[in-house]
Amino acid sequence: MSLTEIVVEGTLKPDGTLELDQKPSLSPGRVTVVLRQEFKSPATREDWFQHLQRIRAEREASAYPFMNEAEANGHIEWLREGDRIDDMLLEVDEQRRKAAQP
Repeated sequence: MSLTEIVVEGTLKPDGTLELDQKPSLSPGRVTVVLRQEFKSPATREDWFQHLQRIRAEREASAYPFMNEAEANGHIEWLREGDRIDDMLLEVDEQRRKAAQP
């Protein structure tokens, strides 16, 4: 059995599919795919906002489940609510203030 190997570049999409830059010149049948991440050149570094925009676009393309407005507001309210740990931390802070006063 002879081994035929070719190199074709492509792009790995957020959903896990692979888009090849060109059609491989192999006959149909089983193949083995080896993926190697290419390094981005430092000249094309994105700033933090571009990074966030890219991630958001990738997640939107992969149907990532974002919170709707009601869910986000509910989460914010939950964060604002006090809990047992918050109460304990407030109590410790109060004890420290009392101990520090002459």
